Amino acid sequence: MISMSLREAIVKRVQDRDEEELMEIINDSVHADERALPGLGVLFEIIWDHIDASTKNLLVSQLKQHLPTS
Repeated sequence: MISMSLREAIVKRVQDRDEEELMEIINDSVHADERALPGLGVLFEIIWDHIDASTKNLLVSQLKQHLPTS
């Protein structure tokens, strides 16, 4: 029996998809029930590991601007 981590399973599920299919997967997962959150986290991790510091700063700035305040 082959044992696969959750991260590996998520990557395997999306690795051969085209950009339109990836967009659909992301759009379907956003605001879905909480079971989709680990998958989005894995996809975000892949993006984060392959973008430059400027883009990271932009994403963090956008996140900060849109976090609800208490």
